[in-house]
Amino acid sequence: MRSTIAALALAGLLGTASTQASAQTLNMAVGAPVTSLDPHFHQLSPNNAAASMIFSRLVETDDRARSIPGLAESWRAVEPTVWEFKLRPGVRFHNGREFTAEDVAFTLARVPNVPNSPASFTLFVRPISRVEIVDPLTIRLHTRTPYPLLPMDLTNIFILDRETHEGATTERFNSGELAVGTGPFRVVRHANGDRIELERNDQYFGERPAFARVNYRMITNDAARTAALMAGDVDVIDQVPTADLSRMRRDNRLSLYETTGLRLIFLSLDHSREDASPFITDNDGRPIARNPLKDLRVRQALSMAIDRPNMVERVMEGAATPTGQFLAEGVTSHIPGYPVPRFDPDGARRLLAEAGFPNGFRITLHGPNDRYPNDARIIQAVGQMWTRVGIRTAVDAQTWATFIGRANRAELSAFLLGWGMNPDGSHPLRNLIACPNRETGLGASNRGRYCNPELDRGLMESSEMLDEAARQERLIALERMALDDVALIPLHIQTNIWGARRGFVVTPRADELTRAQDVRPASSPAAAR
Repeated sequence: MRSTIAALALAGLLGTASTQASAQTLNMAVGAPVTSLDPHFHQLSPNNAAASMIFSRLVETDDRARSIPGLAESWRAVEPTVWEFKLRPGVRFHNGREFTAEDVAFTLARVPNVPNSPASFTLFVRPISRVEIVDPLTIRLHTRTPYPLLPMDLTNIFILDRETHEGATTERFNSGELAVGTGPFRVVRHANGDRIELERNDQYFGERPAFARVNYRMITNDAARTAALMAGDVDVIDQVPTADLSRMRRDNRLSLYETTGLRLIFLSLDHSREDASPFITDNDGRPIARNPLKDLRVRQALSMAIDRPNMVERVMEGAATPTGQFLAEGVTSHIPGYPVPRFDPDGARRLLAEAGFPNGFRITLHGPNDRYPNDARIIQAVGQMWTRVGIRTAVDAQTWATFIGRANRAELSAFLLGWGMNPDGSHPLRNLIACPNRETGLGASNRGRYCNPELDRGLMESSEMLDEAARQERLIALERMALDDVALIPLHIQTNIWGARRGFVVTPRADELTRAQDVRPASSPAAAR
């Protein structure tokens, strides 16, 4: 994975920081709303970004998504089914309470019991069968079977204070009252859907953030977000609109920071219904008795009808990589030689005819219009391509809050989503592909309700394999199984792009999290490294 930094005003960047930076206040604007400050409520990248400024994890990740020490200074498997974590001494929560192993045990017990979670974190703690507190700074996590993924899984779990958060509701986190962690910033005010005001936690155990205060604004309109940057109302934005890239590259007041990301943009399909799917009809508008999406040939046709390279060039303006699989080249579990599906409209028509739809059918393709770069334009382009092969497609782009509620309730037939991966093939398989199961936590974000018991058995077996080479070989075989069955339709891997005013330097992250601790004045020692 190559990371490139487009520094358009090098002299300015190496010179004096801007007035905003010297004032020790950082103004940021993000393109997706934070839906909750409860770090265990909704497995969603914007929420995780906000949580990572307020809370800490046992195992953290660097800008390339590699595991690094966090609240745990070290970890090791003392037995095949026992992981021991040595905790960092002297850490305190924002309210002054000391961090100990009791807080870890409390957190792990809370995660699977958060009410009404639309995308639970349960999957990441379910393998733990018993928590053993050895001493205040040593904890052992017992698993039912050998489980090599546990340290990576714990990069998803933010640690809470047992006494502060006992019985805490998601609503009290969202009010800001209980948004209390050990992270680099503390919450001053939370205006839901608008902004989070933060101040630096000077007792933070890690690297000291550069800014004393942060205004973390949510500006979901692309034009408004860019305008705020260019007007100087904010210092940093994420999700730089691709339509503005060329203009911003020429503006010596600005710099762009970009990297190939871990986010897959894909289409999810209704696998849950054998009978009529809600947004599919025949060409006369009558429901089709049997869901066409249950036929592999139809799913293959839908994928073949999409010209991915053309869409990346024209819709994404080059800020993405076409793909036919889950993970980018260079990432663990990337499938060597697995091709981007060939654009073949004639082949798509033949498959539709073989499936009994020589004249196609009607479908509505849903998606958000304020969550991913060019999301509404992507579904519009896909809809046009499907229409050309005989699947007459209506497009319905909605605000994220409205759209994701409908997707969570399995109300849709075909819809656009994105997923930010951990750099391991188990992550998309467990979250997006495995049969949804509240008890195990598998399939927590499998909104198309795809289910293949054979794949699930292989996935569970792979999770117990201690031979890493053999585990990766198994995962790649399982990924092939899911992709060959068109469990979902991959479109592209997103390029993560941040824009900043002169005097501000951003460390671009593969996981696309936009965090205040990753921004520094250009003149700071950390920025010069």
